Amino acid sequence: MRWWDIAPVLELERELFPEDAWSEGMFWSELAHARGPGATRRYVVAETPGGRLVGYAGLAAAGGLGDVQTIAVARDQWGTGLGARLLTDLLQHATAFECDEVLLEVRVDNTRAQKLYERFGFEPIGFRRGYYQPGNIDALVMRLRVQDAPDAPDVQGTETHG
Repeated sequence: MRWWDIAPVLELERELFPEDAWSEGMFWSELAHARGPGATRRYVVAETPGGRLVGYAGLAAAGGLGDVQTIAVARDQWGTGLGARLLTDLLQHATAFECDEVLLEVRVDNTRAQKLYERFGFEPIGFRRGYYQPGNIDALVMRLRVQDAPDAPDVQGTETHG
């Protein structure tokens, strides 16, 4: 993800997460840590061959621990394997960042995403009550021990780039 991707990312963010969308400032802050020799973040976008942004994902890493910050896929791309491709990219970078574990939070009512994470070997380890605001929705916390991760599913399709 680059600075010029922020406007279309925000549009998709607000469409998919109307109650708890990230702000423009949050994306700028994350991107500030995604470049250079001391980078601790990986952000990637996915585009159709025509250049339409249809997904994005981000990972933060520090001290052997990775955290999936966000994964979003346009509704018309659901079921195409794009979410799996984005997650695969993040997990490859978690390995490059020398992460032993990767954590994430997912809405308790987002069973589609939970199933994706389970396919990759993530296991539930707890809850964060009222994590998603202002809707006061709980988050399921999931963990993947990187050394135990299964091979990523083979998926094809949309181009991704950092």
